[in-house]
Amino acid sequence: MVSTQIKAVIFDMDGVLIDSEPAWQLAEQTVLNSFGLNLSLEEIEQTTGLRIDHVVSYWYQRFPWPNYDNTASANKIVNEVIAQIHANGEPMRGVIESLDACKRLGLKIGLATSSSSLIIEAVLHKLAIGHYFDAIESAENLEYGKPHPEVYLNCAKGLGVPPSQCIAIEDSFNGLIAARAASMQTVAIPTPHTVNQPKWIIAHNQLAHAGLLPALLNKVASLLERTASC
Repeated sequence: MVSTQIKAVIFDMDGVLIDSEPAWQLAEQTVLNSFGLNLSLEEIEQTTGLRIDHVVSYWYQRFPWPNYDNTASANKIVNEVIAQIHANGEPMRGVIESLDACKRLGLKIGLATSSSSLIIEAVLHKLAIGHYFDAIESAENLEYGKPHPEVYLNCAKGLGVPPSQCIAIEDSFNGLIAARAASMQTVAIPTPHTVNQPKWIIAHNQLAHAGLLPALLNKVASLLERTASC
């Protein structure tokens, strides 16, 4: 159960706000396999939630290839993802309703993502949701991305809310580790084919889709009202 002291909701982006994980996975698989790695989509999923330069480095450390250029490889993947977002980007189920619920309940709204500013701009423009957010933080220029908690801590600071009074919405295990390390409440919304994996037990709550988030937030708000009236 989520704490009644929640004052802000911080959303991850890829796989939470927009159905971009398939685009990321396909782009990563295409670019990395062009170097001769022969990675399956199941293997690519291991790095979901990591910053893209860390993804490239992760696979290079395991299967080194000649003429390694992390920046060029990462940029090639990012450009492919941006193209797919512009062409086919759609909000995840229940996202707009969840954002509206946060506003209605007077909760501050943050965005904490491993993606670059170019990806953030593409997503917010495609979905027309930029006006909802009170703080937007990217891990692209931080020393460490998720699962390090810094991007979440920065977002809480930008919102002016203690981390313990924030709830983070994540679809990746690495993102959940980051949010838990930041001492935040958490909600996991895993992809359907991973929903039964035991790793999600680290989340305070697990939902099938974002459309169920408003009911959870309403329950928290109701409990808070009852507590205040006692």
